[in-house]
Amino acid sequence: MLDIGVMSNADDGEFVQFFAAGTPVKGEFHCAECGYGVTVHRGLPACPMCSGTSWVQADWSPFRRPSATLL
Repeated sequence: MLDIGVMSNADDGEFVQFFAAGTPVKGEFHCAECGYGVTVHRGLPACPMCSGTSWVQADWSPFRRPSATLL
């Protein structure tokens, strides 16, 4: 099991922060083991699909620009 705040190298050279089940958070997260997505406003659950306990926060933000420019 990964601890809260453990950092790991991602494929693109950036760091990914993992959150353990039970951590009080708010937002959209994906299971680090199977990719199942949840939106939470309290503590992270164990993954209902694979029983995983490590979560990664989704990188979506309303303030990010789209990767492709619309014409």
